[in-house]
Amino acid sequence: MGSKLSTNGDVYSYGIILLEMLTRKRPMNERFKEGLSLRNFVKTAFPDRVVEIIDPILLQESVRRGSAADIHLQCLNSIFEIGLICSTERPSERMNMSNVITKLCSIRDKLLRPTRLRRGI
Repeated sequence: MGSKLSTNGDVYSYGIILLEMLTRKRPMNERFKEGLSLRNFVKTAFPDRVVEIIDPILLQESVRRGSAADIHLQCLNSIFEIGLICSTERPSERMNMSNVITKLCSIRDKLLRPTRLRRGI
């Protein structure tokens, strides 16, 4: 955006890519005109209505998971949150990539944890 290059720009791009992957929408989508952007589109739906904007293919995985669907949706919500924080307008408010990796590993571990552990058995 006319500023000098920095890792903050890379973090922003990473956040936008996450939002693209989760919504299956491009930032240049016709829908995003007159002040609406991919980030704002997601932000208005987050956290209560992300099911309305998420790529339906990702929701199919929730259905396949059956009883673990809630965990799956919580994890998708957490990834949306990472995308939103990384793509915030102010570079100083963006998450650094070390924290992104830590959060993503935590999400992965939550998804891979055996079902019995999730139920407290």
